[in-house]
Amino acid sequence: MNDSPVHDATVDGRRFPGLRRRGFLAAAGGVAGLGALTLAGCAGSGPAAGTAKDGGKDGDKPRRGGRLRAAFAGGGASETLDPHLANLFADVARAKALFDKLADYGPDLSAQPRLAATWEPDAGLDRWKVTLREARFHNGKPVTAKDVLYSYRRITDPKKAFRAKASLEPVDLRASRALDERTVEFVLKRPTAEFPNVLAAFGAYIVPEGEQDFDKKPVGSGPFRFVSFAPGTSAVFKRNDAYWDGAPYLDELEFVVANEESARTNALLGGQVEYAHELTPATARAHESQGRIQIVRLPGSAMQGFVMKTDRPPFDDKRVREAFFLIADRKELVDGALSGAGEIGNDLFGKGYEYYASSLPQREQDLDRARALLKQAGAENLRVTLDTSPVAAGFTEAASIFRDQAAKAGVTVDVKTGSKDSYWKDILDSGTFASYRSGPMPIESHISQRLLTGSTTNATQWRHKDFDALYQQAQSTKDKQERAAVYERMQRRLHAEGGFLIWGFADWIIGTARHVRGVEAKAPANSLDWARFDKVWLA
Repeated sequence: MNDSPVHDATVDGRRFPGLRRRGFLAAAGGVAGLGALTLAGCAGSGPAAGTAKDGGKDGDKPRRGGRLRAAFAGGGASETLDPHLANLFADVARAKALFDKLADYGPDLSAQPRLAATWEPDAGLDRWKVTLREARFHNGKPVTAKDVLYSYRRITDPKKAFRAKASLEPVDLRASRALDERTVEFVLKRPTAEFPNVLAAFGAYIVPEGEQDFDKKPVGSGPFRFVSFAPGTSAVFKRNDAYWDGAPYLDELEFVVANEESARTNALLGGQVEYAHELTPATARAHESQGRIQIVRLPGSAMQGFVMKTDRPPFDDKRVREAFFLIADRKELVDGALSGAGEIGNDLFGKGYEYYASSLPQREQDLDRARALLKQAGAENLRVTLDTSPVAAGFTEAASIFRDQAAKAGVTVDVKTGSKDSYWKDILDSGTFASYRSGPMPIESHISQRLLTGSTTNATQWRHKDFDALYQQAQSTKDKQERAAVYERMQRRLHAEGGFLIWGFADWIIGTARHVRGVEAKAPANSLDWARFDKVWLA
């Protein structure tokens, strides 16, 4: 890979200035971290594996027609189709069916063009010209530069808590302008070598200029059009025959909310749905050899851990945080909570990604050192509440395992099980210690969305101006090796005193009916081809 920060890449025979091909797939063991996957031979079991590109493992040719029903865990009555509020996997799956972003993440988490046909930086990397492809919204109006600027300005509204706000922080939207109907000049606050990642940011969807109400009849430019929406229950969409990337194969797509994994599994087995998102390892083992459903595995796709609130007792003392790092027996957590379907973590996000600090030593359980640190901090006989919920696979199991591990260090952990419907909102600002997970995103996006003073999803309440300054330094550093050194410096600090106790990386498991084709087996969650139902068909 070229050592310069950006260079030209080619996608489908077209040149995209500034698009970098990231060469950070993990080689050891064939299993990488979140999204940076080496998946040869891991295309899932049974005839479901295969994509719309190759026609499926059985040689099926894509065919049009039918309705696919997809079961996801949801967010209850507060659910919305506002794409800028997308937070849960169900939200994102619905949003990407209705809307588009300028770019999205490929299987290696590199930025891939979507509504943006090209992007081109100036010599100083502080002005980027983005040219839009010809695309139309569902009401027939073209997607224009004004729509793009409106969308980004809406996301960065200081009165709103939209997910992509922190990712768009480098953009000076007052100075940015539409050069013509299909060309945007983005003016940045500082040189930003990773700007294509901003275009692909989680939640950075393009909506029509002036649009505010997304739950009655949302208008996007995505592969499906809106039919109906019942928050916490279902959403029905129909094929957009005029989609710029080719009309979907399905006539209709329905998202069904089923919060319990057993409910999703039973619905799949009973024929009520054809796609079940996020099955447990135990479910996969029980059914993948039975022939009734098909299992698609994406190794290491979900970060698993706990968050410690660093702004309040007892975790405002970094010695207590380090003690908790040392209490964790990561192998026991992976074996017990994930049934061994994953690999251990090292309290850092993005194992296997570009800029991941792989040189840091693997942290091991050390109960004697943990006790000593707690004594130094005056936290002997510490008692803490661990918030958890069955909202995600392995959460309650990991909480129980860690409770028992902590007891060996003299710490009493009271496990509190919260509501599946409101868990993520509840733990963002409240509590002190909670179960946590994340799907894939570039490491710089994880930092911008979760670890900066202004980050909207800062679950650890990590707020340090000098850390913010290091992030801006990394973003402005043109030389790739020098930028990597800054990111490593940041990760060393997080490894020593951060609020993320990352004990593992879980396999991602999807179940489908036997006649479903085109489910991409190389697509980690949050990437372009994950939950990409416009490329799925019913055989």
